[in-house]
Amino acid sequence: MSNPKYLGMDRSNGMAIEDLDHIRQSVSDILNTPVGSRVMRRNYGSLLSELIDQPQNGALRLQMMAVCYTALLQWEPRVSLTSITFDTGYDGKMVIELTGSRNDTATDFSLNIPVS
Repeated sequence: MSNPKYLGMDRSNGMAIEDLDHIRQSVSDILNTPVGSRVMRRNYGSLLSELIDQPQNGALRLQMMAVCYTALLQWEPRVSLTSITFDTGYDGKMVIELTGSRNDTATDFSLNIPVS
Protein backbone atom coordinates (compact mmCIF):
# COMPACT_ATOMS: atom_id res chain seq x y z
CA MET A 1 0.00 0.00 0.00
CA SER A 2 1.43 3.36 -0.97
CA ASN A 3 1.32 6.50 1.11
CA PRO A 4 -0.38 9.41 -0.61
CA LYS A 5 1.68 12.58 -1.02
CA TYR A 6 -1.30 14.96 -1.14
CA LEU A 7 -4.39 14.74 1.01
CA GLY A 8 -7.36 17.02 0.79
CA MET A 9 -11.12 17.28 0.82
CA ASP A 10 -13.40 16.99 -2.19
CA ARG A 11 -15.23 20.29 -2.54
CA SER A 12 -18.43 18.63 -3.77
CA ASN A 13 -18.99 15.94 -1.13
CA GLY A 14 -16.50 16.47 1.71
CA MET A 15 -14.85 13.08 1.24
CA ALA A 16 -11.08 12.66 1.40
CA ILE A 17 -9.14 12.85 -1.86
CA GLU A 18 -5.50 12.24 -2.55
CA ASP A 19 -2.75 12.57 -5.14
CA LEU A 20 -4.10 12.87 -8.71
CA ASP A 21 -7.66 13.69 -7.59
CA HIS A 22 -6.23 16.47 -5.41
CA ILE A 23 -4.23 17.80 -8.38
CA ARG A 24 -7.31 17.57 -10.65
CA GLN A 25 -9.38 19.60 -8.19
CA SER A 26 -6.62 22.18 -7.83
CA VAL A 27 -6.17 22.55 -11.61
CA SER A 28 -9.92 22.93 -12.07
CA ASP A 29 -10.04 25.59 -9.37
CA ILE A 30 -7.16 27.53 -10.91
CA LEU A 31 -8.59 27.48 -14.43
CA ASN A 32 -12.17 28.29 -13.40
CA THR A 33 -11.30 31.13 -11.01
CA PRO A 34 -11.18 34.54 -12.71
CA VAL A 35 -8.10 36.63 -11.89
CA GLY A 36 -9.07 39.35 -9.41
CA SER A 37 -11.99 37.47 -7.83
CA ARG A 38 -10.17 36.27 -4.69
CA VAL A 39 -10.04 38.93 -1.98
CA MET A 40 -6.63 38.19 -0.46
CA ARG A 41 -5.13 36.66 -3.61
CA ARG A 42 -5.98 39.01 -6.46
CA ASN A 43 -3.47 37.36 -8.84
CA TYR A 44 -4.82 33.82 -8.26
CA GLY A 45 -6.67 32.10 -11.09
CA SER A 46 -6.62 32.39 -14.86
CA LEU A 47 -7.84 34.73 -17.59
CA LEU A 48 -9.83 31.89 -19.17
CA SER A 49 -13.17 33.43 -18.18
CA GLU A 50 -12.43 36.46 -20.38
CA LEU A 51 -12.07 34.21 -23.44
CA ILE A 52 -15.08 31.95 -22.99
CA ASP A 53 -17.65 33.81 -25.13
CA GLN A 54 -15.33 34.64 -28.02
CA PRO A 55 -15.85 33.18 -31.52
CA GLN A 56 -14.21 29.77 -31.87
CA ASN A 57 -11.18 29.99 -34.17
CA GLY A 58 -7.49 29.09 -34.25
CA ALA A 59 -6.33 32.34 -32.67
CA LEU A 60 -8.67 31.88 -29.72
CA ARG A 61 -7.42 28.33 -29.18
CA LEU A 62 -3.83 29.60 -29.00
CA GLN A 63 -4.84 32.31 -26.54
CA MET A 64 -6.65 29.76 -24.39
CA MET A 65 -3.63 27.43 -24.40
CA ALA A 66 -1.38 30.31 -23.37
CA VAL A 67 -3.75 31.39 -20.59
CA CYS A 68 -4.04 27.84 -19.23
CA TYR A 69 -0.32 27.17 -19.40
CA THR A 70 0.58 30.49 -17.74
CA ALA A 71 -1.88 30.03 -14.88
CA LEU A 72 -0.83 26.45 -14.19
CA LEU A 73 2.85 27.32 -14.42
CA GLN A 74 2.37 29.98 -11.78
CA TRP A 75 -0.07 28.27 -9.42
CA GLU A 76 0.41 24.50 -9.76
CA PRO A 77 4.08 23.53 -9.25
CA ARG A 78 3.24 19.81 -8.94
CA VAL A 79 2.73 19.33 -12.70
CA SER A 80 4.62 19.83 -15.96
CA LEU A 81 2.36 20.03 -19.01
CA THR A 82 3.14 18.42 -22.35
CA SER A 83 -0.10 19.25 -24.20
CA ILE A 84 -3.29 21.24 -23.86
CA THR A 85 -6.25 20.54 -26.15
CA PHE A 86 -9.89 21.60 -26.13
CA ASP A 87 -13.04 19.70 -26.93
CA THR A 88 -16.16 21.74 -27.65
CA GLY A 89 -19.59 20.15 -27.75
CA TYR A 90 -22.61 21.22 -29.75
CA ASP A 91 -24.16 22.56 -26.57
CA GLY A 92 -21.29 25.08 -26.26
CA LYS A 93 -19.63 23.41 -23.27
CA MET A 94 -15.87 23.12 -23.39
CA VAL A 95 -13.57 20.54 -21.81
CA ILE A 96 -9.83 21.18 -21.47
CA GLU A 97 -7.71 18.07 -21.90
CA LEU A 98 -4.32 18.31 -20.19
CA THR A 99 -1.51 15.79 -20.41
CA GLY A 100 1.78 15.98 -18.62
CA SER A 101 3.72 14.52 -15.75
CA ARG A 102 3.81 14.98 -12.02
CA ASN A 103 7.01 16.62 -10.80
CA ASP A 104 7.18 14.61 -7.58
CA THR A 105 6.82 11.10 -9.02
CA ALA A 106 7.57 11.62 -12.73
CA THR A 107 4.41 9.69 -13.63
CA ASP A 108 2.33 10.73 -16.62
CA PHE A 109 -1.25 11.88 -16.23
CA SER A 110 -4.20 13.00 -18.30
CA LEU A 111 -6.90 15.32 -16.97
CA ASN A 112 -10.22 16.43 -18.43
CA ILE A 113 -11.37 19.70 -16.88
CA PRO A 114 -14.83 21.10 -17.72
CA VAL A 115 -14.82 24.87 -18.17
CA SER A 116 -17.71 26.59 -16.46
